Amino acid sequence: MKRLTFLLFLTCNISFAQKLDINTKIDSAKVIAQAFFEKHAIPGMSISATHNGKIVWSQGFGYSNLKTKKEVSPSETQFRIASISKSVTALAIAKLADDELLDLDGSIYNYIPDFPKKEYDFTIRQVAGHIAGIRHYNGNEFILNKKMTIVEGLDIFKDSPLKFKPGTKYSYSTYGWNLLSVVVQNASETEFNEYMQTAIFNPLNMTNTTIGLSDKDMPNRTQFYRKTKTNKIVLGPPVSNEHKVAGGGFIATSEDIVKFGNELIRPQLIEKSTVLELVKPLKTSDGKSTNYGVGFGIAKTKNGTPRYSHSGGGIGATTFVMIYPDEDIVIAILTNLSQVPIRDLVKSLENTFID
Repeated sequence: MKRLTFLLFLTCNISFAQKLDINTKIDSAKVIAQAFFEKHAIPGMSISATHNGKIVWSQGFGYSNLKTKKEVSPSETQFRIASISKSVTALAIAKLADDELLDLDGSIYNYIPDFPKKEYDFTIRQVAGHIAGIRHYNGNEFILNKKMTIVEGLDIFKDSPLKFKPGTKYSYSTYGWNLLSVVVQNASETEFNEYMQTAIFNPLNMTNTTIGLSDKDMPNRTQFYRKTKTNKIVLGPPVSNEHKVAGGGFIATSEDIVKFGNELIRPQLIEKSTVLELVKPLKTSDGKSTNYGVGFGIAKTKNGTPRYSHSGGGIGATTFVMIYPDEDIVIAILTNLSQVPIRDLVKSLENTFID
């Protein structure tokens, strides 16, 4: 009985110490985040963090609408998540792979046979890891304001030649993920956004994640701001991201994004072995690591533990999600301002949370 009492006492003390430790880290993180928010005059920012699968910090900063002074709510305010959309879509690709409806190393043409033939064949994994040679934006394509479906969006780049032989180089491409959204749609035999809703968002209780519609009012969606050359904050130009939703067109709350991030730590929708496929850094043909897997950047903390992450940048959006599986921590940062130096905040928060 004495031994049992001692073990219970020891367990309670360890649990209390861990809680005290995470609370101390959160207190420090709040100070860092507030200073960063003020320094860069960000209109609105939302940060959510989980530890052991539970939200331990969720805070809104500033306004989602400067004119009406509507405050940011981390559970309600929807930001453009920009290229974090790629990571979210990677879950759909993984789910289809687990369901044997898609082969990561299968040719794109198995799923989109009418896509114009290129000099070389290339695979889903190569496209998802930015080593297929699909081009990125040209000219003002980043700010297109023409509403198109994902299939119509292929017309923008489908006739462009590959930039290089697949597998030989790394070159970031949002259009590659446009292509993958059509793969998901065809492999699942379900409209892409409907599949994302039913297969990913609903099961993960991501109730505030959806496609950002350019022609409809979405009451919880933030306004999107940019800074002029004189540092005046103004509204960014209107854009339509529906055709590239998989690469950068979803809107979400920071609380939804940490729910998504926890899927990589304690998977519910996909197999653990499939998670490892997503976070396995690809290599180019010369053996060099790209530090990027299937929709996730791969890095190590100062302790040598893994960090899976993705940044996002768009009109009126700078975002970041960090997933630390060994420490069981997920952090999502969303802002409604273009070109925020968010990696400075990421570094500071990582140094705070990761001993």
